[in-house]
Amino acid sequence: MSTTDVPEAVRRRAIAAGQEKWLARLPEIVASFEEEWEFRAGRVLGGGSEALVVEAALRDGQAAVLKVLMPRDDDSARHEFTTLELAGGAGCARLLRADIERSVMLLERLGPALAELDLPSARRREVLCDTARNLWRPAGGHGLPTGAEKGRWLVEFITSEWEALGRPCSAEAVAYALACARRRIAAHDDAHAVLVHGDIHERNTLQADSGFKLIDPDGLLAEPEYDLGVIMREDPVGPDGEDPLDCARWLALRTGRDATAIWEWATVERLSTALVCTRLGYEPTGQRLMQAAERAPYV
Repeated sequence: MSTTDVPEAVRRRAIAAGQEKWLARLPEIVASFEEEWEFRAGRVLGGGSEALVVEAALRDGQAAVLKVLMPRDDDSARHEFTTLELAGGAGCARLLRADIERSVMLLERLGPALAELDLPSARRREVLCDTARNLWRPAGGHGLPTGAEKGRWLVEFITSEWEALGRPCSAEAVAYALACARRRIAAHDDAHAVLVHGDIHERNTLQADSGFKLIDPDGLLAEPEYDLGVIMREDPVGPDGEDPLDCARWLALRTGRDATAIWEWATVERLSTALVCTRLGYEPTGQRLMQAAERAPYV
């Protein structure tokens, strides 16, 4: 491969993070692991923004993918590895090999993303919900961040990013999201927290022989409502059509979880994602999410 093969979303994210040297070294990194792990590299895959993903054919003919994570100054790569190991191929893609220090992994190759399949919206929501449930399990003692820690991070991020971007939405929308986050922080309970994915959406949910599996987990020890809130964060919040709270109620009914907690996590995730998209120029997604965040306090 060459640097021209790197997807634009990955290139843009790397430049924003000051990782131009990593971009330039990607062909060398792929070639090095191709020799070390004995696979044949194929085409570069799109769909992500924080890692290079390349098709790989193993010596025994097994289809896999090589994932080269963008360097970060936190433990996010380790948390992803931990989540995949704990999942053991149930709920998430199976981890075949990993080099944690160099943030590179080899994973089973899955099918098309849910976003690419011609399924009714109701069926897509069922898939997301049921795939999330396949992952949830006790996971204490493995060093994963808690839902409370993630909530505190989101409070700080929303507050600082809103100011840095010139206050792109109303103070009321920010105050409402922060109040939701603080309620979820206060509600965290280590004794009842489970392993959650942290970023479930239609592009992270891929078809597998057994149904669907997730990729790119953040990995948290949190209430399951966190994942369910992420699932509904991109749902429209407007005056027409479905009651915005109906999705939270449906997810709660299907999983036996709390609708209010789902709605509150969705509110926090919606605004934080809107700010990320605005920062990176991912439009019209950023503007659509920002408009939904504006309406959320008045639902």
